Parts: sequence; structure tokens; C-alpha cells
Amino acid sequence: MTVEVKPAQHFIDGEFCDGEQQLTFPTLNPTTNEVITEVAEGTAADIERAVAAARRAFRDGPWATMTVQERVQLLHAIADGIERHGEELATLETLDTGLPIAQARGQAARAARNFRYYAEMATHLTGESYPVDHTFLNYTMRRPVGVAGLITPWNTPLMLSTWKIAPCLATGNTAVLKPAEWSPLTATKLAEIVRDAGVPPGVFNVVHGFGETAGAALVAHPHVPLISFTGESVTGKEIMRNGASYLKRFSMELGGKSPVVVFDDADVERAVDAVVFGIFSLNGERCTAGSRLLVARSLLETFAERLQERVRHIRVGDPFDEQTEVGPLIHADHCARVKAYIQSGEAEGARVAAKGTNPAHLSRGNFVPPTVFVATTHDLRIAQEEIFGPVLVVVPFDSEEEAVRLANDVSYGLAAYVWTDDLRRAHRVAQAIDAGMVWVNSHNVRDLRTPFGGTKMSGIGREGGLHSFEFFTEWKTVHVALGQHPIPRFGDQQEAEEGSALSPKQK
Repeated sequence: MTVEVKPAQHFIDGEFCDGEQQLTFPTLNPTTNEVITEVAEGTAADIERAVAAARRAFRDGPWATMTVQERVQLLHAIADGIERHGEELATLETLDTGLPIAQARGQAARAARNFRYYAEMATHLTGESYPVDHTFLNYTMRRPVGVAGLITPWNTPLMLSTWKIAPCLATGNTAVLKPAEWSPLTATKLAEIVRDAGVPPGVFNVVHGFGETAGAALVAHPHVPLISFTGESVTGKEIMRNGASYLKRFSMELGGKSPVVVFDDADVERAVDAVVFGIFSLNGERCTAGSRLLVARSLLETFAERLQERVRHIRVGDPFDEQTEVGPLIHADHCARVKAYIQSGEAEGARVAAKGTNPAHLSRGNFVPPTVFVATTHDLRIAQEEIFGPVLVVVPFDSEEEAVRLANDVSYGLAAYVWTDDLRRAHRVAQAIDAGMVWVNSHNVRDLRTPFGGTKMSGIGREGGLHSFEFFTEWKTVHVALGQHPIPRFGDQQEAEEGSALSPKQK
């Protein structure tokens, strides 16, 4: 599909607009590193305008008085728009990020499902009651908090932005989205879809720009009580520091170095399928990627041979080719970073067990061949640090205890994967690994009802299902007296005088 790509403007108070300072920056095609279009560069002034619009919509506009059912209808209308423009959104995502088109289509479909799921969830949002005999009825309700600052990453930007926008709007909040500067195109198209769905002006706003300027201004704004961020751990810590003075509420889904633990009784063929897909889909730019393969030593050679055969046949190439499985990385800077990790692994003595090939006719793109290392120790940089690219490191283990120790021997704790036919072992290991999510005999198959998030340096809080609503709502408790319960009467002079007139015996 051919799409017309216009300059990407901000979307503030229901209108597309340039920035206050008329600044722009280019977004690049990762396949060629050529400029796709210019993007408005937001500043603190643009954030101020967007927050003011969102605040008006929250407090004074029709959003403040809209019923749940009316909001639900708008969410379904947004989902309809995403589905109607699904091929265009997938094309823009592939053009801007290098994500293979077949995978981009799946992400666009998931974006629509996010809105439908949270629309349905909103109709089931209830409180609780606490009756006290016949004297009180106490009850709770969830209330929207206000303006949410949503800061999204450059990998699968469309899907991940809807993962935040949908529950934010479903619960009655308003939003200012700051997309990643490397992947702005689908955010602009999404704003158009939101506008055309009939969402009132100011409810949803987009300010493009850099984290150090637009992002920092959004985080520090006193009228933005909610910050939902997905990205790297270093940036997450900086965001929390910047927002601490206003006691903001944070949801942080950060980095990962997720282990895949394969025991000697596992279904090897299925495990190989899951390992290859888990690290090389989405070009390896996946927060939950199984980037560390911990394999029973007796399976090491067999597994390495299977990986070598599979990696050799992975189709690396033009992301618009329907057969492509791995495309270019998002940006030349990130490509250089991933290549530096590969050089580090070789320098530290890890053995390259498998390596794919780059397309010779696309030499200008940010391509990194799928690479598999076998390491004899777990303290190498490639085994400890998040690479966020198509690089897998394999480390053998000799016992269940060692497998768990190695799995936990990183600063991250987002996801983990366990492969074994021993049911008792599966439960033991799944519960022993320090991770927010563990899949047993499966790759990353999401259930939107379950909490998504990690431990340690992988983040704070959970998103998904009611857990997203916990973040985007504030509990309010109402106490209602049903009768004339006694109330102490401080300062009642008459009562005090009557009491003093009584004799000691009467008292």
C-alpha cells in the first residue's frame, strides 16, 4: 500500500498545529536512512498548551459530564477507525520503524483490540459497599484522576500507545501523548482517527519532540498527576526524579533481560520455535524478548545445532516484503549500539554459534544479522545488559538450582520462560524466578486481563485488565449515616454546667 506522508504536526485541543517555536526534526526510514518527513519539535510551551487543553476538557468540557456508555461508544468508534485504516497504520509503522509488514499488521489489529477491551472493561467498573449494622452505609467509587502524561517507546509504538490511551480515556481521564522521536508517524494518524471518532477537543493531545525537552516538561508539569512510561530503565529513573516534587503517580514498564530456561525433558522442537520467535520477532526490539537461553548442558549441542540451522534461514530484508521475518533496526544510532554488543561478546570470548546474513542490496539500512552466542560464563555484558536487538546468548546449566540462580543473576525481572514436561518442576521454577511474568511451555502469549509488568530494574506497577484501572483511577469513599448516631459535643457550655451541678453521688 502506498500512503501519503505529510509533515507530522502536534495535535492540541482538537487541532493539528505547528510548535510555538516552529521547530522541526526529520524522521528517517530505517531501511534507507533517508528522510521520510519533518516532525514538529515540541517545547515546554507546546506542552503547556496541551496540558491546559487537557485540563479544560477534564474539568469543564463535555468529557467531565459524559456518561460511561457515551465514552464506551467513542472507544468503539476509535477501534472502528483503527480497523478501517489498519493497512495504512501498518504501512506507516513499517516505514517508520522497520517492523516487517506482516508483524505490523498484527500490531495494528491489537491496537483496535486494546480499545475494544477497555471499552468493555469500563462497563464493569464498580465500587464496593461496607454496611455497618443499621447506622452507616459506606461505599467506594473509582474516580478519574486528571491529566495523564503518556510517554511511549519506539518499538511497536502504535500498539503500545493504545495500551495506555484506551484505559486512560475509558476511566474518564484526559491525555497528553509524547511519542518517541524515532517513531512519530502512527501517533499522528491515531490523533486523526480519535478526532474523527468524535472525541471532544482537548481530551487527547499529541506533542512530538525529544525526551530532554518535551518529555521533561510533561513529567515536571504540576497539573499532570499521572505519568505512564514505557522505555529503558535509565530514562525511567530520570523521569521519577523529575516528577518526585509533585508526588506524581508513576507506571513504569522498563527494560528486560528475560531468561528462557530449557530443561532436558522439554519438547525441543517447540522450545526451539519459541526461542527463535521470542528473540528475533519484532527485529529483536521487544521488551519481553527471551534474550538469554539457559539450557541443560546435555541439550547444549543439540540446541545450538538447531538454532544454527534456523538462524541461517531467517529471512532478513526489506520490511515491506511479505516474506521478511527480520527487518532493519529503528535507527542508525541503535544499530551501532547493537553491533557494539556483538563485538563485545566476541572480545569477551563468547562463541558465535549462529549468524544470519544481511541483504546485500540494502546496504544503507540499519540491518544487524540475527546472532547467537554460546557463553561459558554468565558475567559477560551480552548476558547481563539489555541489547534490544536480534542477539541471543546461550549459557548451559547443570542443575535446577543453577538454572534458577542464573535466571535471577541480572538486574532485570520482566519476563521468563520455562520449558519442561515435569509439572512439579515447572511450578517450582516459575515461582522461584524473580520476574513479573513467567510463561511455561509457551512463548509470549498475552492475556489482556492479567497484570503486565516487572520487578527489580524492569519497572514499577502493573498494566492490563483492572490493574490499568487501578493506575488511572482514584478511590473515593463515601460514609452515609443512616440514623442518629452519637456525636461528642465539645464546647457545649450548658451540658458542662449541668454536669457540674450534680452532686458527687449523682455523678
